Order: sequence, then C-alpha cells, then structure tokens
Amino acid sequence: MTADAECRDSRLLVLALVFVGVVVAAVGSLGAPLITSVATTFDVSLSSAQWTLTVALLTGAVATPILGRLGSGPHRRAAILGTLGVVSVGGLLTALPLPFSWLLLGRAAQGVGLALTSMLMGVARDHLSDRRAGSTIALLSVASTAGVGVGYPLSGFLTDHGGIRAAYGLGAALTVMASAVALKVIPPSPQKCSTRIDVPGAVLLALALSLVLILVSETALWTSHPWAVGILATIAVVSAGMWVRVELRSSAPLVELRLLRRRAVVGANGAMFLGGIGMYLLLTIVTRYAQTPSAAGYGFGLDVFTAGLVLVPFSVSGFLAGKLVPRALRRLGPAHALTVSALVVLGALALFAGTRTSVLELGAATAILGFGVGSFSAAIPAVVLPVVPPAETSSAMSINQVVRSVGFAFGSAIGGLVLAAGTNSGSTSPAEGSYTSAAWVGAAVTAAAAVTTATVLRGRAAAEPST
Repeated sequence: MTADAECRDSRLLVLALVFVGVVVAAVGSLGAPLITSVATTFDVSLSSAQWTLTVALLTGAVATPILGRLGSGPHRRAAILGTLGVVSVGGLLTALPLPFSWLLLGRAAQGVGLALTSMLMGVARDHLSDRRAGSTIALLSVASTAGVGVGYPLSGFLTDHGGIRAAYGLGAALTVMASAVALKVIPPSPQKCSTRIDVPGAVLLALALSLVLILVSETALWTSHPWAVGILATIAVVSAGMWVRVELRSSAPLVELRLLRRRAVVGANGAMFLGGIGMYLLLTIVTRYAQTPSAAGYGFGLDVFTAGLVLVPFSVSGFLAGKLVPRALRRLGPAHALTVSALVVLGALALFAGTRTSVLELGAATAILGFGVGSFSAAIPAVVLPVVPPAETSSAMSINQVVRSVGFAFGSAIGGLVLAAGTNSGSTSPAEGSYTSAAWVGAAVTAAAAVTTATVLRGRAAAEPST
C-alpha cells in the first residue's frame, strides 16, 4: 500500500471513529430535552419521564467496563458492531408506537452505546500513528461529552413538528448509519490473546452502580422512605467492597484496579468525577431555565427546539477546544491543561449565577462551558494513557467513562435537589434564586476538581515513567 493510500485510510478511520462517537453520545442523551414531552405523550409524571435519561446513563455505566475489557482483546470489532446492533434495536423500540415500558427498554438499549467510546479509543491507539492517535483519542473524549448537545435542537424540532416518535426515529436512523460505517471501516484488533470476562466482577459492579444511580436519581426516596435509602446504600457499599476484593484477586479482572496505584489515573478520575458534577449540573439547569414560562417571573418560555439551540454553542466550542488542546498540551502539560479547563467550567457556572437576563447570556454561558468541557475531556487521555500499557487502553479509559457517568448523574440529582428545595408548595417553578444557588454549588464542586488537578497531578510526569 502506498503512503498516500495509507494516509487516506487513516483519515477515513478517524472520521469513522469520531462519527460513531458523536452518534452514540447524541443518541444516549436524547432523553434530556424530551422529558417534558415524554411525560405529556405517555401521561406519566416528570419523575417517571426522567428515567428515559437515567436508564440510559445506568446501562451505559454498567456496560462500559465490560465492553472496555472486550475492547482489550481480539473480539473488539465484533463487540463494537454488536453494541451498535443493540443500540439500533433500542432505537426501533423508542420510535414505534409502543407503551411507556417499551420506551424505557429501548432507552436502556440505547444507553449501552455510551460504552463504545473506550473501545473506539483502543482502535485509534492500535491503528493510527502516535501523533494522529493522540489527537483522535482527544476528539473521541470530547465527542463523548460535547456530543451531548448535538442532537438537542434537531430532536426538539422533530418533536415540535412530528411528535416524540419522530425525534426518537432520528436516533434510530443515525445509529443504523453508524453501524454501516463501522462495518465498512473498523479494522480487526491486532490483539491475539482472548479476553475472559470476569462474570462475578461484572455482576457485583452492575449491582453497585445500579444502586448508586438509583439513589442519586430517585431523590424523592430520601425524604419519603429514608429507611429504604439506608438499606440500598448499605447494599451498594457492600457490593462495591466485594467487587474490589474480587477484582484484586482475579487473574483477568474486569477493571485493572492496580492501575489506580498510579497517581495520574487516580487524579484524572477524581477530577473527572468532580468536574462531571459541575458540568452536567449546569447543562440541566440551563435548559430548564430557558423553558420556564415567563409567567414565573423569569425564564423565556422557549419550546424544545429553541431551548436546544441554546446548547449549540456548547457543542461547537467543545469541539473547537478539542482541536486546540493538543497545542496547549505541548505548552502547558496535561495536568495544567486540566486545571485551566476546570477553571473555565467554573467561569461558566459563575456567569450563569451572576447574569441570565437574555437568551444570548445563556448561550454565552453554554459556549464557555463547552470550551471548558471540551478541553477537559481532551486532556484526560493525555494524563492517563502515558502510564497505561497500550493493551489496557480500552479498560483504563472505561474506568474514566464510568466515573464520568456517575458524576453526571450526581450533577443532575444535585441540581434537581437544589431547585426542588427552592420550589414553594403549590408552585410548579422554583424561585429564581434557587438557580443561582445551584450554580454556586456546581462552582464549589468544580473548584474542588481544579484543586485536585493542581495538587494530585502536580509533578505526575516526573513521578511516573511512561509505560
């Protein structure tokens, strides 16, 4: 094969990986802007409709380490194609005129696609040159987060003009396209050793993650049934402890926890968890604020489509940051780039807390947020991968994806709790000041992420040699 042909093939692979990454991120997040429409269409409560988002986060978090382990072996291509097949079936279930329970089942299947990012990163590291692999992995990390806002405006437009089934049908169609692209372009894994799945570890991790995400999503339980919260939390802690013990004793663990001995891995995941809380908190409250009827004394009463447009700057600036980060990494270093990125997210939260008198100001806040999220996501692999063996790329990044999903769930729950606390009895809208309070809570957690990157990761490159 000539050099020109190899270059074309590598470009095609990069485009395919990023396209699949954006599609699964957009499809997995489709539940966010459609929650109100789901509640109206299916005549269910908003808390029940919220599960169209929560169940996708849940299945994505549970599937991520399992698929990450498959991505470290010879069956990676089959796992990618099989996962896209599951997501496609889920898309079909959401688009058909079926009862609400089937919609939830379809959303659960679509959420599995959120676990693909770590496998796509493994493909990039194995089949691209070092320089192109680094930039592609950064783009994939950005796509897994900034891609969240890609489908919002279009799904909102389709909902307003064709109903909620049309919006979910878009997700199904995009997934089928992504499957066709992956079938054509994704190459086989060069790894020859078969990977055994740690079934006991998978069951214990699924139980622990499921309980954690249920507890942070069903916040009404905390006041209505505190005893049940205590029992579920205890089971989650015990399950997590047993999982750690099983993983450390396993010859083929689901997640290589020994990687957590490295300060870079611990610091990056801690920062991702804290940063994810602040990032997702702001995303959720911005869209809710934009759709609040002006009769509440604030808000803009935007429809789903127009509210989705507020998040377009988030995605655009996120991908722009992903393109600029490689240059910043060479100048600042990964740890400092993470700190700066966390401070940018902090600035977006502070802007929203201080001023939101126009839709343009909301757009400015989401643009700043997108740049911070994009640069943060792009810098994470540069911190983790230099200290991780190439064969463990998918597994190592799957840990980060799980941590991110849990952080997002906490961010959504914390934002909802603060707004609920600011809602007077008999009112459907919280007091405007509660949005300010929520933003400052997110700012405090994001500040902790910045401190983590500036302290835990300080001197990381000197302390830990590349693997």
